[in-house]
Amino acid sequence: MTAPALVALAHGSRDTRSAATVREMRAQVRALRPDLRVEAAFLDHCAPSPAKVFERLVRAGFEEAVVVPLLLTDAYHARIDVPTAVEAASRQHPGLHVRATPVLGFDQAMLELLDVRLRTALRAARARELDGLVLAAAGSSDSLANLAVARIARRWALRHRLPTLVAFASTAPPTTGEAVRAFRVDGRRHIAVGSYFLAPGRLLDRAGELALEAGALAVAAPLGADARIARLIISRYLVGAVEMVPLTA
Repeated sequence: MTAPALVALAHGSRDTRSAATVREMRAQVRALRPDLRVEAAFLDHCAPSPAKVFERLVRAGFEEAVVVPLLLTDAYHARIDVPTAVEAASRQHPGLHVRATPVLGFDQAMLELLDVRLRTALRAARARELDGLVLAAAGSSDSLANLAVARIARRWALRHRLPTLVAFASTAPPTTGEAVRAFRVDGRRHIAVGSYFLAPGRLLDRAGELALEAGALAVAAPLGADARIARLIISRYLVGAVEMVPLTA
């Protein structure tokens, strides 16, 4: 029996760096699991669309697919766009069984990777001392999604025993600049920004600009393609694949 295909479903962006990062993630997953059919699809702005990928899988003879949303929170895209794509596939291809897993969300690997990216940024800035951290994320109109980011920030703060503020690139306050200035008003001068983003993009670029203008020492790159993320994608896939196995009487 053929294993279900793995569809890594990203939001998509007009910024070509974002799609390139997603494709690099797909390549890393393929390298770890060459036995699996691994595809990347995008909800918007980029090709291929989920519909095109599911059509391709059906033509190749697949009867099952596990969708792993490349999203960090359970915001609008996770709650609305992903289920819509899955439902559309089921209607279009009645013989194809599609299951979506939870989003990547929080995992201990995320904290480790945040640290890796931050250390790289600090070395480049020749910064040796920190007295404050800002965790930058995209932001959402969904307060629960923003609270999830705040919980991650608290874990990160405990890890480093440093005061940590959350900032958002859109929709919700504060901005990265406001967070950095709040620290500076409090007398802190050695502030760095971690980026809770999967891929580069204009939102993260602007967040970085605002932070540096406000006096941040360094802004880390996004989580990006990394073996930790690839293993997390596979972990989500494996749980989804097991859940597709019918229970025997």
